[in-house]
Amino acid sequence: MATVTEQVGEALLGTTEEPQLSQLTRAAFMKHAVKDEETGDYYVGENEFIDAVAPESEDYHKIKRYQYGILFLVADRARTGKVTLQDWAVFQSLLAKPDAEYEVIFRFFDKKRTGYINFDDFYETWREHKGDDSLPFNWDSEWATLYIGAKGKRHTMTYPQFAQMLRGLQGERVRQAFLYFDKNKDGYVEPEDFQRIIRETASHKLSDYLLENLPTLCNISAGSKISYANVRAFQNMIQQMDMVELIIRNATEKSTDGKITRTDFLNEAARISRFNLYTPMEADILFHFAGLDDPSGRLSLRDFARVLDPSWHSLVSGGSEAIADVGQKAFASTKSILHDVLESAHHFALGSLAGAFGAFMVYPIDLVKTRMQNQRGSAVGQVLYKNSLDCARKVIKNEGVRGLYSGVLPQLVGVAPEKAIKLTVNDLVRGKFTEKSTGNIWYGHELLAGGTAGACQVVFTNPLEIVKIRLQVQGEVAKTVEGTPKRSALWIVRNLGLVGLYKGASACLLRDVPFSAIYFPAYSHLKRDYFGESPTKSLGVLQMLTAGAIAGMPAAYFTTPCDVIKTRLQVEARKGEATYNGLRHAATTIWREEGFKAFFKGGPARIMRSSPQFGFTLAGYEMLQRTFPMPSAAGSSEDTLEPGVGLAEAKAPLPYLRSRNALKVILDLDENFGRPKLPPGKTFTGIPGFGGKQA
Repeated sequence: MATVTEQVGEALLGTTEEPQLSQLTRAAFMKHAVKDEETGDYYVGENEFIDAVAPESEDYHKIKRYQYGILFLVADRARTGKVTLQDWAVFQSLLAKPDAEYEVIFRFFDKKRTGYINFDDFYETWREHKGDDSLPFNWDSEWATLYIGAKGKRHTMTYPQFAQMLRGLQGERVRQAFLYFDKNKDGYVEPEDFQRIIRETASHKLSDYLLENLPTLCNISAGSKISYANVRAFQNMIQQMDMVELIIRNATEKSTDGKITRTDFLNEAARISRFNLYTPMEADILFHFAGLDDPSGRLSLRDFARVLDPSWHSLVSGGSEAIADVGQKAFASTKSILHDVLESAHHFALGSLAGAFGAFMVYPIDLVKTRMQNQRGSAVGQVLYKNSLDCARKVIKNEGVRGLYSGVLPQLVGVAPEKAIKLTVNDLVRGKFTEKSTGNIWYGHELLAGGTAGACQVVFTNPLEIVKIRLQVQGEVAKTVEGTPKRSALWIVRNLGLVGLYKGASACLLRDVPFSAIYFPAYSHLKRDYFGESPTKSLGVLQMLTAGAIAGMPAAYFTTPCDVIKTRLQVEARKGEATYNGLRHAATTIWREEGFKAFFKGGPARIMRSSPQFGFTLAGYEMLQRTFPMPSAAGSSEDTLEPGVGLAEAKAPLPYLRSRNALKVILDLDENFGRPKLPPGKTFTGIPGFGGKQA
């Protein structure tokens, strides 16, 4: 309750009430705010402000994170270097406006907060941020005087006038830059000059792929130079990218194979566009850049994405800038790193549970397979099971339903690291041999990647396999040999010792290397070549299940002989049965005593196990993800970011999108806005670790 003195003071001097802020606005501020030790008030400095408006997990290879400091100058109304809670509320309210992008820029230049922009003040701010080596721009040109008046007759600009001037500024910059390089006034410039013009005026809006291939524009017509008509046509396509994308989407959806020609594009444009026609040169330019890797003239949405999507990363640009982007993420806050670790652990845990679920569901089939493979000879008394169904029936009869799950625990323990090791190694090796420019990989390297993955998993899974197999067969031994004690997994491990746990490892390698070498390439090609998986088409669960099941069939059956040999080597021999000394001895003995058919014992059971196991694992993973989502996934929309590639509608919150779009318009003035000034003669190369490289 206010004291008498405070009440008198309020009555005499009036009161200033803190504006009522929404809980979300206040929470967003307090999440990044620091406390002023002197006053006790909370504020955000420039670094904290950037953390708040530019999440570190976003892709900043086009607009660097440090350039969001421009927005800090807008939010810091008192120019104190500190944004208070009230400042933050005003800025968030500003971003909620439908025309926020242009109003943010207007307030950046209206430093005196008069509601008008004086040309001299605007020019001074522009000159401060302009790079020393930037292309010249003449503010006394006819275009500029139409907006701001001629020299000596300058007038202030209102917000609508200023916004309209910015709308056409990029085109004028391109025109003046062309005139700057067209020294002999013949209407042509060199390809390298054209590349510099576009890089300095529009690199923040174009993909790396497009920027790197700009000089090839000279190849769409005779000669080795680029005309002004080419430049205007290129710029028109840039300005109408959103409409071009809509036309391409409609045309590719109507195509039977998802590919279109130049004619298809122009026909669809005629159906959709009412007031805008695309010239033949504009269509030629679009198909030229989209079809650099495919001269057939029939292009898919993926081909156009490299041109239309500014976030498209060039796979070959793995130099210093790519390293810097990695560095940027490496220097993330502790909270962000902890979140990433927890998220990885969350996915691994769900994958492990799903893998255990898949293994558990098909374990009875695996047990039947093992016992069928371990059955030796064909003499009376040696044949316990006629076939797989007979084996399952007798197991249930003699050992009960629980007998079908003998040795299931080691299998469940081993399935998580097995899946993790196999998938990780396969991805690493595939990535090593994948062509960076096309994304293709030679069949031999695919086989090598799969085989390497299979080999690596043996180190971990062989001990678990031998324990599982001995537990699986001890039930039948107990029924045929009186007085046989029931052993635990721990007893088997102790009895075998470290060397014994790797008994049959060579046979395990012989099985798992070819299995993975067959399975992974088959699965990959089924998804891509048969079901049509691509960056723009994701497969449904049923399609992935089918691909996994089909891929598992040949992999399982053709490696059955290796599995039979492995099983015989790892199972403890009974009285009167031959003991195998190694791979060759086991193979020759089986051939001699049981014939060729013995190598494919349990083959159908292996197929029946491998295919549904993949299905159960994937279905279990999907179910677990829905049931136990990552906590942050259900949080505020603040954490939802726009996807980097894919020509998808932006899902990020509008304030974030408007912040980014405002920076895009500011960068139309000059690419150096937001960069720290350097001494004369020095060139800015970015901040190492935050989107730049070492000078």
